[in-house]
Amino acid sequence: MAWGQSLAYKTLLKGVYEKDFPVVNPQDLEGMPDAVLLDTREIEEFEISHLKGANWVGYDTFTMDSVNGISKEQPIVVYCSIGARSQDIGKKLKKAGFKNVYNLYGGVFHWVNEGFPVYNKEGETSKVHGYSRTWGIWLNRGEKVY
Repeated sequence: MAWGQSLAYKTLLKGVYEKDFPVVNPQDLEGMPDAVLLDTREIEEFEISHLKGANWVGYDTFTMDSVNGISKEQPIVVYCSIGARSQDIGKKLKKAGFKNVYNLYGGVFHWVNEGFPVYNKEGETSKVHGYSRTWGIWLNRGEKVY
């Protein structure tokens, strides 16, 4: 069983995700080289670490100005810690006419748990913002930062 795929984690995500909102697994991103990655966490979380090449758009501060210049046809993958905030932003993008919007399954926690790298301004890092001590329990790899 993969790190992030415990029954408890799957159950948590099932309760958070809407069935009709498309998700993409970490392994599937390699097959989406044109996808724009949007980090929907707060700036403090993004600065600790993020997916390589991701653009920070935030959650509480998100506006459509954050996605100016992105074609509405472009594949977009949104992510946050586990996928709840990113799904909300993804729904806003879809409502605004973006056609190919996907939520990263399990968020950055699942990404790291599966062994994929994260980066900060210095390069690759093992640090991951755990969001809160309650939510950080789902992060099984990496160095938790709060």
